[in-house]
Amino acid sequence: MQTTLLSLLIWLPIVGGFLVMALGARVAAARWLALLISVVTLALCVPLYAGFDGSTAAFQFQQNLPWIPAFNARYSIGVDGIALPLIILTAFITVPVIIAAWTSVTKRVAQYYAAFLIMEGLMIGVFSAMDALLFYFFWEAMLIPMFLIIGIWGGPRRIYATIKFFLYTFLGSVFMLVALVYMYLQTQDYSIAALQAMPLTLEEQRWIFLAFFAAFAVKVPMWPVHTWLPDAHVEAPTGGSVVLAAIMLKMGGYGLLRFALPIAPDAGRELDGFVITLSLIAVVYIGFVALVQQDMKKLIAYSSIAHMGFVTLGAVLAYDIVGATGSPAGAGMGLDGAMVQMISHGLISGAMFLCVGVMYDRVHSREISAYGGVINKMPIFGAFMVLFSMANSGLPGTSGFVGEFLVVLAAFKANFWYAALAATTLILGAAYTLWLVKRVIFGKVGNHHVAEMKDVDGREFLVLGVLAVSVVLLGVWPAPLLDMMRGSIEHLTQMILATKL
Repeated sequence: MQTTLLSLLIWLPIVGGFLVMALGARVAAARWLALLISVVTLALCVPLYAGFDGSTAAFQFQQNLPWIPAFNARYSIGVDGIALPLIILTAFITVPVIIAAWTSVTKRVAQYYAAFLIMEGLMIGVFSAMDALLFYFFWEAMLIPMFLIIGIWGGPRRIYATIKFFLYTFLGSVFMLVALVYMYLQTQDYSIAALQAMPLTLEEQRWIFLAFFAAFAVKVPMWPVHTWLPDAHVEAPTGGSVVLAAIMLKMGGYGLLRFALPIAPDAGRELDGFVITLSLIAVVYIGFVALVQQDMKKLIAYSSIAHMGFVTLGAVLAYDIVGATGSPAGAGMGLDGAMVQMISHGLISGAMFLCVGVMYDRVHSREISAYGGVINKMPIFGAFMVLFSMANSGLPGTSGFVGEFLVVLAAFKANFWYAALAATTLILGAAYTLWLVKRVIFGKVGNHHVAEMKDVDGREFLVLGVLAVSVVLLGVWPAPLLDMMRGSIEHLTQMILATKL
């Protein structure tokens, strides 16, 4: 079971997605089968978590089979403490996405659910791949279902948003492919471990780091290659926005930790100031951009860019911490913060987009001006929205605080000004999020559409309630997540701080 568990997690939702698609017009059967497959996939994460040893950096639950012998590429999968939390997050988020669309999606229902299930399996494949060519296969393949989700079930400008999303992410990935092919020609091996151990000159490292950075910066997305994200979010259906924000953006951060920094550590040391600058611009500038948004989805999309800036900032702080303190002690704090921030943001951003979806199902508008005084008619929903907004602002006791706090602490150890600029997110995040809440949730009932709104039903309460418990639980008890990552983060810190010259 241990050797096939990951394959089950990858291929069950993919095969299940095609089975759901085959149901066609049998809508009720498609819904229930999709829910069953997503719940079983999540249940398979229980033995994965229970059998995982977080004290070691070794990959576990490995499976290694021939794939493309001509290129020495293998179907090699496994998990470590960096991949496991993201796999669990992927399986966890897919369940509320399936439930949330129960009544709101009425067009091509079977195909809609099939697209999400197939994408779930492909995303788990990205986090599980130990072979670089296999990683690239899953990385590119997952664009197809998201392309279809936005293009078929999206808003009025869905074609524009879809093409922009595809071109940005695909073109960025071309640079990654060039880097992988170059390294394969040197080693005749696509194993990620072999690529990480490969000796490289500083010149080679610079080009390889920049090639990987181009692919992963687009996916995060970092400023200035972020412009595809607000358009994609605004036009995507609710489920598409949830998966895009909660999981797909995390692949950029994951790729940075899995490929760019371990393979080219000296180039990372040389270019860390560049990465830090772009990250801080995302935190500060994009925070101000979020303040002026009138569309709720666009505001949350810009908020995502700002919060993901903490991930890229935390990823490269180890170099500066060692430079400032002269010791590697505590150098991994930024990496801890980056990982916690990825998981936390996945939960919070997913919940925020689901909240917008709940209101949109009732009023059919995302404009802030179309609401006002929602809590007067939807008190339970209002409580959820306020909780998630507080978490988005980094309130202590919620998951939003833990990751940002760790990154700010690491930034303070590296450079006071890094910390001062990063900490502005606590002000800006509170400003744009709480101003959103003030205009939408509180005050007098804004119009007759709001007056007719009904509070959440049992299905919506279940979805938002599970996410609320997760956000609070991670906020008050992050130890299980940190313990899960400990061995891998320590090993990654050593690889980042090592030199190949």
